[in-house]
Amino acid sequence: MIDAASSVRLVDQYCHGVLRTELGIGTFETYLGPVAGAPPAAGTTFFDTQTGFAVRRWCPPLLGLEPHCPPAHYLARRRELGAVEAGRRLLRGTGIATYLVDTGPPGDLAGPAEIAAAAEAQAREIVRLELLAEQVADTSGTVESFLTNLAEAVHGAAGSAVAFTTVAAGRQADRPEPPGTGEVRGAAGRWLAERRVGEPLTDPVLLRHLLWVAVATGLPLQLHLGEGDPLPLADFAAATAGLGTDLILLYGYPHHRGAAHLASAYQHVYADLGPALARTGTRAAAVLAETLELAPFGKLLFSSGARGLPELHVVAACTFREAVDRVLGGWVADGAWSRADAERVAGLLGWGNAGRVYGLP
Repeated sequence: MIDAASSVRLVDQYCHGVLRTELGIGTFETYLGPVAGAPPAAGTTFFDTQTGFAVRRWCPPLLGLEPHCPPAHYLARRRELGAVEAGRRLLRGTGIATYLVDTGPPGDLAGPAEIAAAAEAQAREIVRLELLAEQVADTSGTVESFLTNLAEAVHGAAGSAVAFTTVAAGRQADRPEPPGTGEVRGAAGRWLAERRVGEPLTDPVLLRHLLWVAVATGLPLQLHLGEGDPLPLADFAAATAGLGTDLILLYGYPHHRGAAHLASAYQHVYADLGPALARTGTRAAAVLAETLELAPFGKLLFSSGARGLPELHVVAACTFREAVDRVLGGWVADGAWSRADAERVAGLLGWGNAGRVYGLP
């Protein structure tokens, strides 16, 4: 162990807001699973996962309890403190200095300003492209006004947001070329004629158009990979090279090595370490080591990917630090790395790379 990561300030380069409401055990548990809000199978519990065990290890001491206390005891203490106070203690216990918050998901989630106040940290907004397009469509009556307003909305958001992110559009990035003007107008006409207010954007042509409008702003663009192999994005990465827009690949696990490969192959592509470490718990060091085998150390960024529960921020930060100490510390102990280099790389992964990519102070 080098203990290099224990004091590293972190930039959480991708997360969501936390729930403002008090939570029962059932609701709390749904946010421990791989899909936020989805309950566990009958007769099972998400506390019996790597994430659930990590919550019981790292979070109880921040609320005045012993590590590994039973879930019922932990949640009783959480309710005793109240959602606001428990959230404040948990967020301030992460050591995260800056939160970059995707404000797209629905629900009673705290925004960047609330998170910054609770955590005594900085917070910036990440704008979700699909939601922005849907909001523009709700107030645009014609194809011409929709496309004009969409371009203005994206470029306007770039003035205050720290990055753009996309869920659905990222799945269209295996087709690298921007769609033609006539193709976009036709797709917009069909979508506006058929959609209902509030209906999500799913048209592949408009999603690709949205990607390229965002690329034109020069703001970093985060692409959600889900559990898909990132290698088909190689053509999009090649098409956007030299345009001044950095691409950050999110949620690459279990294809994290593919994401690391793309980060090594293209100057403007970065890979998120993210929830892959938090979800794998005690195996996080192995996942980190596999990623470091391929990606340059200046191309990887820490995040929590947390949504709903401040506990997930705690788990992500603690698991990341422990994994970094185990991996880099092992290499120092073997004589492969110097301690100074290990400490420098720990800083790059934790905050330095994110500070450079997003232009953070």
